[in-house]
Amino acid sequence: MKYVAPLTLAGALASVLAAPFAHAADNDDRFTLRLGAMDADTPSEFYASTVFQGEDLQFSQDFDLGSEVVPRVDGVFRFSDRNRLIFDYFKYDKDREVTLGEDLSYDDVTIPAGGFARAEANFELASLLYDFSIMQSDAVSVGLQIGAQWAKLEGGLRAEAGENVYDGRASEDGFAPVVGARVTFTPGEKWLVNLQAQYMDAGWGDFGDYDGDISRANAVVEYRFTRNFGLFAGYDWFKLDVSTAGSDSVLGLDQRFKGPVAGVTLAF
Repeated sequence: MKYVAPLTLAGALASVLAAPFAHAADNDDRFTLRLGAMDADTPSEFYASTVFQGEDLQFSQDFDLGSEVVPRVDGVFRFSDRNRLIFDYFKYDKDREVTLGEDLSYDDVTIPAGGFARAEANFELASLLYDFSIMQSDAVSVGLQIGAQWAKLEGGLRAEAGENVYDGRASEDGFAPVVGARVTFTPGEKWLVNLQAQYMDAGWGDFGDYDGDISRANAVVEYRFTRNFGLFAGYDWFKLDVSTAGSDSVLGLDQRFKGPVAGVTLAF
């Protein structure tokens, strides 16, 4: 099952990273806050189906909304050697309008080349996780995570040329449990590397008629200039595959957010 992936990641990396290093894995910080941004690229697919005058109509279209610099915040509160609370927040909001270079067809309805299509995407994700270190040493920490995740999903697609029009939109937000895994290690006195993977199934929570899942993986490398201040850089990846069903239609979004991240670290 998909949510087994975070556990597999933890087990595989733990054996590789068990060798000793010269510095304690979290710099003994009680609280760490990372404020940064992500240059997010968003390859996407919108799809829809409906019944019109007794006929089943299908539509799908690939879109790349282009890259967008978006805010990213995460933090760690470590209240004992093996116990942490981890939170993070991510927001993406963009729309794009393109002139169609080729015909788009769904059954007997065609939007000819030269018409336009406008895609909109809004995604917000916030999570609060309890993290327990199943392996803890002066150099390496491996944790398993469980908690809650809030997500807000909005998507829209409008394509038209003359009398031919397609217009679909959906929006939902809610909470659901999330599971994950983390590996943290220090290859040097001022360096820290943090790897995470998480999974949420929309069916676990209160997302109304939405089905699907959200997966996430990220890696961050951090350098501390002082005990309390540093810089970090890395890579973040999200995958959404969600759909919602109405009385006679389905609207879905298969979307990925991926790109480099960078920012500042404050620790206390």
